[in-house]
Order: sequence, then structure tokens, then C-alpha cells
Amino acid sequence: MTTTGLHEAHIYEVLDAVKDPEIDTVSIIDLGMIERVQVNDGHIRIEVLPTFSGCPALTIIQQNIKKAVEQLEGVREVSVVFINHPAWTSDRVTEKGREGLKKFGIAPPPRFLKEDGSWHVDCPYCGSTYVTLENIFGPTACRSILYCKSCKNPFEAMKIISTSM
Repeated sequence: MTTTGLHEAHIYEVLDAVKDPEIDTVSIIDLGMIERVQVNDGHIRIEVLPTFSGCPALTIIQQNIKKAVEQLEGVREVSVVFINHPAWTSDRVTEKGREGLKKFGIAPPPRFLKEDGSWHVDCPYCGSTYVTLENIFGPTACRSILYCKSCKNPFEAMKIISTSM
């Protein structure tokens, strides 16, 4: 029961200002990381889906969530819990999140896999489809390194993660 005037919608608004620590143009809301928010008499429980196991930014994300929500009037306690069910998938990234990734120079994850299981992204800088995968392993587990043969820029792409793979 909520008795403090705090509402889930207000918590979601605050969480929309919490950015991914590595990609400051995208919020954790737009990455689809927030599964559930529960408000009960000033006690806030936030369930977060990690994008990848072992993501080095999870501790920072947890701290940033707590710091942002604890500043709200009426909050007594904030609990941030990482859950693995349901699993995070790249289709949870919102349109706003996809645009934020492009703005940062990261190609958003493709919406679909090809029949052979491969995937393709366009260059986030020039929009060209003439790109090659340089390394499936990027600087983080969730990204790969590609190269645009049109504008000659290397770039990263967020990997597609799907439950239908």
C-alpha cells in the first residue's frame, strides 16, 4: 500500500534521468533495464535487468539509482535488486534509446536476425549500409567493433540479444 504520496510513475521519471555510465546519451529506462518499481510506505524496490552478465557498470548503475531516488521526499529506503528473469533482450531498447545510441556513435542493435543467424547494422555516422564487422568482441561484452567503408570510420554496435535466437 502506498501512503506517502510517492508513486511508481514519479520513480520512473527520476530513473529516466539516470544515464548509462558508459553512454551518457541513454537512460537506463531507454535501455529497457527497469523491470519493476514497487512503492510501499516510503520503501522503494527497483528491479533491474542487467544487459549482460558481468557488466562492469552494474555497481555504478545501482549507486546512481539509489542516489537519485533517495533524494525524493518521503523515501525511507531504496532497494535496487538485479534480476535475471526475464532476461534482458535488445528489443527492450526504446526508440529514444536507439537515437541516443546513434548520437553517441554506437549503432543500435538490429531489430531482427537474418535466417542464418547473422545481423547487420548501418553506420551511426553516415547511415551507410556498407559496413564490415571487425571484431565481435568490443570494449564491453554488449558491443562489437565495425568499420564503415563509406565514411571510413570505425564504430561500435550494440549486439542483438534475443530470446528467439
